[in-house]
Amino acid sequence: MKNPTTLAAVALAAITLGGCAQMQSMMPGSGWTTLVDGTRGMENFRRVGQANWIATDGAIQATAGGKEPAYLLTNNSYRDFMLRAEFWASDDANSGIYFRCQNPNVVNDENCYEANIFDQRPDPTYATGSLVKVAKVPANFQRVGGKWNTYEITAQGDHIVVVLNGQKTVDIHENVRKFASGPIGLQWGRGTIKWRKVEVKPL
Repeated sequence: MKNPTTLAAVALAAITLGGCAQMQSMMPGSGWTTLVDGTRGMENFRRVGQANWIATDGAIQATAGGKEPAYLLTNNSYRDFMLRAEFWASDDANSGIYFRCQNPNVVNDENCYEANIFDQRPDPTYATGSLVKVAKVPANFQRVGGKWNTYEITAQGDHIVVVLNGQKTVDIHENVRKFASGPIGLQWGRGTIKWRKVEVKPL
C-alpha cells in the first residue's frame, strides 16, 4: 500500500497541473499581445486629446472629455495584423477603433481607418460596424449600446475585414487611401466607452 503522504502529494500535483493547463488555455494564442486586460494596459498607450480615461470596474473607460474627440494611441505601429476587442458603449456613445494612423499627434477619420461605434450617428451611412468614409453599413445596422460587444479587425495589405459580434460588416480591398501602417487608437467622442480586452497579433 502506498504511503498516504505520497498519494496526497500526487493528487496535489495533478490539481496544480490541471489548474496550470486551464490558465494556459485562457491566455492569447501564439503571437498575440494583450494591450488591455481589465484594468491593466494603460502603459501600452499614450493620450491624445482630453478625456477622463481611468482604469476601474474591470475595464479602461472614459465618460467625459473636451470639445474634440480623444484617443488612447498605441505606443507601437502596426502594418498587417489581427485585432480583437471587447467593449461596452452607452446608447449615445461616439467611439471607434482607429488603425494605421498616419499622424500620431492628429488622429481622425481622414488620416486613419476607423471601425465605428456610433449608434446615433446623424448620418447612419457610416454608423456602428462601418469603416468610416470607406465601407458603409446597411440601413438595419447592428446597434451595440448598453451591452458588451466584440470587434475583430483584420488588415492585411489592402484587404480589410471587420467582424462585429460574429457578423462580418466589412470585407473590402481598399485601394484609395492605402494607409500602410501606423498606431492603433481607441476613441472617446461622446457618452461612455469601456474597453475590457484588446489583443493584437501582427501578421
